[in-house]
Amino acid sequence: METFTVPVAFPPLEIVTPRLTLRQWRDSDADPFAEMNADPRVMEFFPSTMTREKSDEMLTRCRDLIAVRGWGIWAVELRDTGEFIGFVGLHTPGYELPFVPCVEAAWRLKVDAWGKGYCSEAARAVIDAGFTQLGLKEIVAYTALPNVRSQAVMKRMGMARDPAEDFDHPLLEEGHWLRKHCLYRLSENCVK
Repeated sequence: METFTVPVAFPPLEIVTPRLTLRQWRDSDADPFAEMNADPRVMEFFPSTMTREKSDEMLTRCRDLIAVRGWGIWAVELRDTGEFIGFVGLHTPGYELPFVPCVEAAWRLKVDAWGKGYCSEAARAVIDAGFTQLGLKEIVAYTALPNVRSQAVMKRMGMARDPAEDFDHPLLEEGHWLRKHCLYRLSENCVK
């Protein structure tokens, strides 16, 4: 099996784009994060919405990983107002997938932040940080096949999909409408 070392960056990275700040989580993010995770439109391509308890647990995990590694799934806020709009970041999946070990790009934004280019702007910055500051050789992203919005972001990032790598998500039962997932890859020498 290939050796995979999770990179560490200290102090914790904060990423600033023209319109966004990707930063460490704050206690004040808990309410808007829970509201976002309870929105069925945001969670359409997940098995269910999240309870407040599960949302708080996720926030704590994201904050703790950034504190330990210096990078992870960052909270995203608008620079001009400081409003929390969701998360974008890099993560190492904690369950068995056909392509692990890997680092994945992940995102989730509030509905009123959709369609404004925020996700692509933040994802580009995260991918750039992954390659230039963390020294990653490849970043992947995956989603359920019906999630064409996320696939569009992956394509805008220059990621490529090989349908032969489509897989059944191991945490979803046989026959679940979201079980079949597609995998997109981007290597450091293919960055546009």
